[in-house]
Amino acid sequence: MLLRAGLPHLRRRAAALPCSLAPRRFSSELPPGAEWTDTVDYLDETGEVLSSAPGARPAVPGADPTILSGSSAHPLPRPAAAARLAALALRLRSGPSLSAALSALPSPPDPALLLLAANSLPASDPVPLLSLVAWARHQPWFVPSDDLSSLVAARLPPATHSSDLMSLFDDTLAHPDPASFPKTLNNVVSALSTHGLLEPAFYCFKRLRDAGFRGLRTPTYNTLLSLLLTRGLAFKAFEVLDEMSVAGCALDKGTYELAVPALARAGRIDASRKLFDEMRQRDGVGPASPGVYSTMVDVLAKSGRLDAAMGMYREMVAVGHRVSTAVSTAMVEGLVKAGKLDAGMELWEEMRRGGLRPSFGLYTMVVEANARSGRLDVAAKLFGDMEKSGFFPTPATYACLVEMHASAGQVDIAMRMYHSMANAGTRPGLSTFTALLTMLANKRLLDLAAKVLLEMKASGFPIEVTASDLLMIYIKDGSTELALKWLRFMGSAGIRTNNFIIRQLFESCMKMGLYDSARPLLETYVGAAAKVDMILYTSILAHLVRCQDEDGERAIMNILSVSRHKAHDFMCGLFTGPEQRKKPVLSFVREFFQGIDYDNEERAARYFVNVLLNYLVLMGQMNRARCVWKVAYENKLFPKAIVFDQHIAWSLDIRNLSVGAALVATVHTLHRFRKRMLYYGVVPRRIKLVTGPTLKMVVAQVLASLESPFEVSKVVLRAPGDSVLEWFKKPIVQQFLLNEIPSKSDVLMHKLNVMFPSSAPEVRSLSLPRSLGMSR
Repeated sequence: MLLRAGLPHLRRRAAALPCSLAPRRFSSELPPGAEWTDTVDYLDETGEVLSSAPGARPAVPGADPTILSGSSAHPLPRPAAAARLAALALRLRSGPSLSAALSALPSPPDPALLLLAANSLPASDPVPLLSLVAWARHQPWFVPSDDLSSLVAARLPPATHSSDLMSLFDDTLAHPDPASFPKTLNNVVSALSTHGLLEPAFYCFKRLRDAGFRGLRTPTYNTLLSLLLTRGLAFKAFEVLDEMSVAGCALDKGTYELAVPALARAGRIDASRKLFDEMRQRDGVGPASPGVYSTMVDVLAKSGRLDAAMGMYREMVAVGHRVSTAVSTAMVEGLVKAGKLDAGMELWEEMRRGGLRPSFGLYTMVVEANARSGRLDVAAKLFGDMEKSGFFPTPATYACLVEMHASAGQVDIAMRMYHSMANAGTRPGLSTFTALLTMLANKRLLDLAAKVLLEMKASGFPIEVTASDLLMIYIKDGSTELALKWLRFMGSAGIRTNNFIIRQLFESCMKMGLYDSARPLLETYVGAAAKVDMILYTSILAHLVRCQDEDGERAIMNILSVSRHKAHDFMCGLFTGPEQRKKPVLSFVREFFQGIDYDNEERAARYFVNVLLNYLVLMGQMNRARCVWKVAYENKLFPKAIVFDQHIAWSLDIRNLSVGAALVATVHTLHRFRKRMLYYGVVPRRIKLVTGPTLKMVVAQVLASLESPFEVSKVVLRAPGDSVLEWFKKPIVQQFLLNEIPSKSDVLMHKLNVMFPSSAPEVRSLSLPRSLGMSR
């Protein structure tokens, strides 16, 4: 019997695959997985076809007899076939030679055999695996599988084959059903994340999210979360965490350990606490690690949630974790900063009993907190413990102790701490020097303050401002003599002060009656190009008004001349005769008041008029005083003093005037009222003198001595217009209003001399009313 096969077809396949013929097998039975590819004809000796049957198929490893053992044919085992594939890949590695050798194999592999060969390749060298898989992808029998792709993804090192990983990811995602490759996609993302390739890893994650892939596993999410948090991209990590929740992926302990501290540090404290509570309630997760507890305690304490932080702290201890120094420091610091120093110190003692050694920062904070809260004894004890523990106090700690003891007025301890600070080589700061000098100034230790001030200068700090501040302390305290002594020290040390403080000290000397010391101060003030304004000049004039000592008057007059103010020239001209003035008093007064800048000096001019009228009344210069009042009223310094309400009421408001100005205004205004009523025949219903409670009795006494019809009420003197008209007709009233003074022997003039004394010292020694001073 002869065999004839489809020769053309057999020749086409002879070069690639061996054929397995089943002699004398006419049935179509096949080994598992085999398939006939041609038809075989059986012929007799003459060439006639006896029968035909399917045949000429590729050999199947493990099923067909492809190797001989002696004279017997045996099938090739699958492990041997896989080993042969692996050996070829290892020997030839890549390139056309490998492809040719694989194509010339007596039996073609299948996907399962390819996976078996790939698993046998060494994991340290991915090149043979890549070459083998690349050749297989072009074979007709190749079928992509998740096992093979995941193996390739697991074997490829991202550091050198990141592009191969990305190509594998793209090919897998382009598959019609990418959900059937979960292991491959997880391995790609995990490999990229584990090796720190942030951008490719997050790119793959976003591609999978946009594609609706929900097959990422928890370890894959954890590696991506860890990478993002390590790079400081907490907001991206939270995005991954939210996607994990949307995908329904369960969180494990690693996820909680990553997410809870990250949320807390990012300020999402409520979310972190919720996740922390969820971790505690889940079975199989176990207690949180010390790091998670530490982070939660630290964040809660620093955010001011001290009750929650303390609860977390106690829970950490109850779980059995050892509390670190950092956690205790955070708790104590949070309590102290919140003002709960007692609770903070209790935790401090508990920390010390537990054997924890406080850190340098914690020591510093506790010492300064106790010092600032006034517990100076506790602060000093802790400061000693700090030094015994080997910690060198910072300049801030030294400064805090010195400043707090100085604020408490404890001179000895503050100075001892200051010297200790200097001996330790720590340079005191500006605030330390200022606090120490302020304490010494308040304690009036002038010599010691001078020594410390010079040390401050030697340390390189500017001392002019500090020295001036100490001078101001003495001035405000009323220690004028100490202030003068300190000013002399400043002059000897070459320290200058400002004109404002010189003026303040001058006014203090004037108030204390130290006129001999006041004059050099004013000379210094004027010599420093400072301008003596009208308020300062008027205040000196007010001292002259109140002075009852002839020597004091001379000293004050000399001080007035030193001021070089234009008002002093006016005062001198006012008391000279018309021959020297070369003009009447009224014209002279008007000329002076025209030179005043009322936009800027109106209040000062009003003050000057009040004091000047006091002085003129005391000197008995009523005519000059009335001229000054008239010009001041003309220039609207007292615009609402006189009110004419037609026939109803006329009034004079002298509430805001000094005693002398009030008396002059009363006399001058009543004279105007008399002239209007007698010469023009205008009689109002009533006339009011609004005096206020201070000037009421002074004006009432003067008018009562003239038998006036004015009735005294709380703050007003009032009378009917007809009664005042009859009173104006009396000769004595006419003489009084015209300033024609009667004889001194008259009783009336005796009362007037009490209110309007002359310049004679024996008369001025009379006790004047206290209200003669400025109402200001």
